[in-house]
Amino acid sequence: MSVHANRGSVRRVRAAWSAAVAVCAVTALSQATPAAAGQPEAAAGVVRGSGAGVERISVAPDGTQADGDSVEASITTDGSRVVFVSTATNLVSGGTSADKRVYLRDRRTGQITQLGHHRPSGRPALSGDGEYVAWPEWFMDFVHIRLHQVRSGGSSFTRCVLVCDSPPSLSGDGRYIAAAGRNRTGSDVVPHRRLTVEGPDSVETIAEFDHYVSPAQSISGDGRRVAYQDGRAHDVFVWERTNGVTSGPIEGPSVEATFVQLSEDGRKVVYLVGDDTYVHDLETGDAEHVPGARGVAVDPTGRYLLYAPNGGDGPSLVLRDLRTGTDETVAEQPATAGPDAVSAGGRDVVFQSAADGIVPDDTNGASDVFVRRFY
Repeated sequence: MSVHANRGSVRRVRAAWSAAVAVCAVTALSQATPAAAGQPEAAAGVVRGSGAGVERISVAPDGTQADGDSVEASITTDGSRVVFVSTATNLVSGGTSADKRVYLRDRRTGQITQLGHHRPSGRPALSGDGEYVAWPEWFMDFVHIRLHQVRSGGSSFTRCVLVCDSPPSLSGDGRYIAAAGRNRTGSDVVPHRRLTVEGPDSVETIAEFDHYVSPAQSISGDGRRVAYQDGRAHDVFVWERTNGVTSGPIEGPSVEATFVQLSEDGRKVVYLVGDDTYVHDLETGDAEHVPGARGVAVDPTGRYLLYAPNGGDGPSLVLRDLRTGTDETVAEQPATAGPDAVSAGGRDVVFQSAADGIVPDDTNGASDVFVRRFY
């Protein structure tokens, strides 16, 4: 059973959003790690990503292929920056560790930066403006969230009251963090999960659960709304900061759903029911049905849906314009993507694949990160 803070019986989820930010108080460490403090490495050649086509993101500054796997990528609202995790040792000069590290690629300049020497334990989150990156990592005996400011290279550390056990979600300007956590005292015998949102001046609890199943959550660009899933009950809810009201389950009381993502504008919630995808409009209460598709991500405006078609034939990733109903192939070869994979207007899609035929001369035998630009 779950208990939702200030839950209201609202038929239409107008301003609802829920998230889980491990109850954290940010302790600014403001020191930059050696790799993050200096200027990022400049990629060879001209500015990339300026035309339609596919660009391999996970390459060294001189174009050398990565000598490790690169995964878990996210892209900014304007498509100019991509963050990802890699075990490669040659993406920046002086790289020696084969452990996971977080990297940021600036597609306008071709620069790449390793964000410190910290080892992430989950998918990094990128703010919509590309100025902040957050990821879970082990510290002592607990998982906390590290918040990295790109411009300064400085690092803040969230010392969580709870164990942060799911990837965080960042608002557009990085001011608000949503994540999930559990009790860290004693043996934690009592099953418990808590969803909170941490802002500049406060920490707000959105929901608490009497089980260990981690929820999924996503925060809007302005930090006002959070959508989340009760991981055990398979219900999707939305919470709104302005009135503290939680609405849902938006898929209906007798339907099990899997939450995918909240659009950056805070209006569209994507969730799965069986083999189908639904895009729920929080303003109108209507849900667009996309049959035979496994929704993966939605663009910041909620108009473009990235999905994986059900069945083994055809492309692995497709981008649909929900307004016109037209589809564009993102990847013919086997490929995967996660939330925050589509830039505004469906212009860019970031994905990962171990296939060797997406770009010419891909011979490293590793998973790489790619961006397909449509216009």
